[in-house]
Amino acid sequence: MTTTAQTHTVRHIVAFKFKPGAPERQITLVTQAFRELRARIPGITGFEDGVNNSPEGKNLGFTHVYLLTFDSVASRDAYLPHPEHKKFGELLGNLGVLEDAFVIDYVAGSGPVQS
Repeated sequence: MTTTAQTHTVRHIVAFKFKPGAPERQITLVTQAFRELRARIPGITGFEDGVNNSPEGKNLGFTHVYLLTFDSVASRDAYLPHPEHKKFGELLGNLGVLEDAFVIDYVAGSGPVQS
């Protein structure tokens, strides 16, 4: 990765598929805990979350999406082993409501320009 890319904004997209029958209060707890990471981990400059509402039917059971924005690749890399992130992972494990997750990261504006 180039030095320029290392200093650019990074988007971190996380999608969750919750187990059938997962209580809504526990899903809300997961979302609230995820939101709180912004205030607890340096370098997170933005956070959005939402529930799938696409009419395409291609979400493969993934219903909740979380978009974190980091000020740099270094901040994203520091987030991964951060104790607060680890605590969030422990919460997910303890609640036992998560069936699957996927994560996609990218440097904003780094894709090829198509004409």
